[in-house]
Amino acid sequence: SMTPAAMDHDLLLLLASLAAVIVAAVWHLRGHGSGARKPKLPLPPGPRGWPVLGNLPQLGDKPHHTMAALARLHGPLFRLRFGSAEVVVAASAKVAGSFLRAHDANFSDRPPNSGAEHVAYNYQDLVFAPYGARWRALRKLCAQHLFSARALDALRTVRQDEARLMVTRLLSSSDSPAGLAVGQEANVCATNALALAAVGRRVFGDGVGEGAREFKDMVVELMQLAGVFNIGDFVPALRWLDPQGVVAKMKRLHRRYDRMMDGFISERGDRADGDGNDLLSVMLGMMRQSPPAGGEEDGIKFNETDIKNLFTAGTDTTSSTVEWALAELIRHPDVLKKLQHELDDVVGNGRLVTESDLPQLTFLAAVIKETFRLHPSTPLSLPRVAAEDCEVDGYRIPKDTTLLVNVWAIARDPASWGDDVLEFRPTRFLPGGSHESVDVKGGDYELIPFGAGRRICAGLSWGLRMVTLTTATLVHAFDWTLVDGMTPEKLDMEEAYGLTLQRAVPLMVQPVPRLLPSAYTM
Repeated sequence: SMTPAAMDHDLLLLLASLAAVIVAAVWHLRGHGSGARKPKLPLPPGPRGWPVLGNLPQLGDKPHHTMAALARLHGPLFRLRFGSAEVVVAASAKVAGSFLRAHDANFSDRPPNSGAEHVAYNYQDLVFAPYGARWRALRKLCAQHLFSARALDALRTVRQDEARLMVTRLLSSSDSPAGLAVGQEANVCATNALALAAVGRRVFGDGVGEGAREFKDMVVELMQLAGVFNIGDFVPALRWLDPQGVVAKMKRLHRRYDRMMDGFISERGDRADGDGNDLLSVMLGMMRQSPPAGGEEDGIKFNETDIKNLFTAGTDTTSSTVEWALAELIRHPDVLKKLQHELDDVVGNGRLVTESDLPQLTFLAAVIKETFRLHPSTPLSLPRVAAEDCEVDGYRIPKDTTLLVNVWAIARDPASWGDDVLEFRPTRFLPGGSHESVDVKGGDYELIPFGAGRRICAGLSWGLRMVTLTTATLVHAFDWTLVDGMTPEKLDMEEAYGLTLQRAVPLMVQPVPRLLPSAYTM
């Protein structure tokens, strides 16, 4: 048998060998030794920035253009620094897919941002709210009552009635020699349709009046301010200075906007008994049910703010897409003729377009896709932020990095679209065309005007129907002439930058009725 001393010696030997094994293992794991661990992945490449401000001063007034140029220089995945924030930009369909397909969950939150704080009611809305129970409940509620196939069909007559009213208004002003701002007409149509669905009444009963113009201008200004990369968001030490004056403008504008929104909502307050089908009635009904403490669904309180944000997100985005579509069609008379021919074939000249006609209008769908391709309403996707480190296309993307997807650049990338990428050519989407299977609904990363993944635009289905019906109605019911000696060749297609893509110069046109007189009176 062993002596205690021998046992001690053996134990020591065992411990010593164990320790040696552990030391060797740790040494190995740390990346020393012959089988060294692969080196840490590199960060994406990118341009050098300024001290403190980083690349913010280089963005210019059309960041989506600047970032498209940077992608040509540094590749489709590159890195920027905004103050103290790390930012990566995806500028090709492949890179966007890598982020939004494989890493969607990691990027489901928005970074903090003064626009969300001052314009979007302190992050409480569908667009900027953190990904969580409240956001999911709100999205579910909107889906159920506004955006599901069933809800959309139930609201079909609302959209059709507003389109018909727009035609009536255009008819009565068709002889004004100065022409009219068709974007403003489309905006009233979009806003009234959304208002009927959301608050149960038309907010601009008299068409394009003072209020309607003020509303459109406010939304455009909100979007422009929200599109500014605000230095105070990225350099906390400078926040109190508000160097661009953005926050002060946002607060002022938001007070005015909020007053108008309160008007939208309270004017139906007299009959706010919650028995309507509109979203506000539904919310009020939920608030009156048990528990009586508040309108809670799974412990979530909804409030009027949730409604107000629909008006910011769902009006100008629609009308400015319609305005771009019409401008492109006026610049391409052959395309316009072909579309009118299809509409005359399917609808005839004795009535206006209805939504049940839309599935048969193949060329119309192609025209709408091509408009969204060249003029996406949100040229840079709303920012998302990484919850954890991740790896994308061989690069390391650290936790807390902000992701921007350059939707505009991706839709103009010759690698995805070929050499005629800058031409307005809807036939690419027709059966037999190069992109016949591509849609705008988030599954084809080369065309994502509504975004993709779990933060895809909640109102996609509503927006798409509204844009399609409005454009079809305008093109079918009228011919369009430019005013002031303007010719299609000279038509200004410049963009004004905001969070949404506006025309720098509003489209001024004169409508000329082209259907049987009876079509307009039905």
